[in-house]
Amino acid sequence: MVGWPRGEARDCKSLYTGSNPVPTSIFCESVRATHSEGCWFMSADHSDRPWGHYQVLQESKFHKVKCIYVKAGARLSYQRHQKRREHWFILAGVATVVVEGETFTRVSGETVDVEIGQLHRIGNTGTDELIFIEIQTGTYFGEDDIERIEDDYLR
Repeated sequence: MVGWPRGEARDCKSLYTGSNPVPTSIFCESVRATHSEGCWFMSADHSDRPWGHYQVLQESKFHKVKCIYVKAGARLSYQRHQKRREHWFILAGVATVVVEGETFTRVSGETVDVEIGQLHRIGNTGTDELIFIEIQTGTYFGEDDIERIEDDYLR
């Protein structure tokens, strides 16, 4: 087993190329600087919204993964997508969810699946920030695939 190279912090794993460890201090500091409320960001794609904000954690032509933060008392638009489905994993807070007109609650550790074309909304009726991971899969992940049916912010 290889030890920690040249004083590297033990909370960040070293990167390896063959048998030689690559110093990761700069990388680790970058990750630490973008840590917020339980999500680690590996991307500069941060977007503020009237309901809160999100950070893109990873994306490819097959998927996009976001960490989404919803302010207390706020909610996203009632919407649908034609080119993607979504899977939500609740990390913190209480989510009030609407899928195809059915309203239910999800808490930390629980999930929600939204299929292509389904009307859906997630909101935060609690007093603490709602944090969840959204995994999008499909053929297109642009914001212009959002068809808003109802929106508190008149977008």
